[in-house]
Amino acid sequence: MTGLNCIAALKALGEETRLRILRLLFKEPLGVNEISKQLNVSQYNVSKHLRIMREAGLLEVEKQGKQRLYSVVGELKAKVAANNNILDLGCCTFRLDKLPK
Repeated sequence: MTGLNCIAALKALGEETRLRILRLLFKEPLGVNEISKQLNVSQYNVSKHLRIMREAGLLEVEKQGKQRLYSVVGELKAKVAANNNILDLGCCTFRLDKLPK
C-alpha cells in the first residue's frame, strides 16, 4: 500500500483495543475522551494507542480549540470504501465489519 509501511501498520493493528479504536474512527472523527467512554478504556491507554496508530500512518489529527480529533487517514478511508469495507495493507487484509467491537 502506498504511503503506509505494512510492518508498522501490522504492529499497530496487532492489539485488540487498537482494532476497536480503528473501527470507531472509520465512522467519525473522535477525541480521546469520547473513545475512552465508548470503549470503556482509560484515557491514558487510549492516548497511547492513538500515538502508535498515528506513528504507523493510520491516523491523522485535527486540532479544534483545546481538543484533538483523530480520524483515519483520508487515502486509507477512500480505499476501504472502494474495496467493500476491506482494509488492504498489501501484505494482508482486514474485513472492517469483522473487527472486534
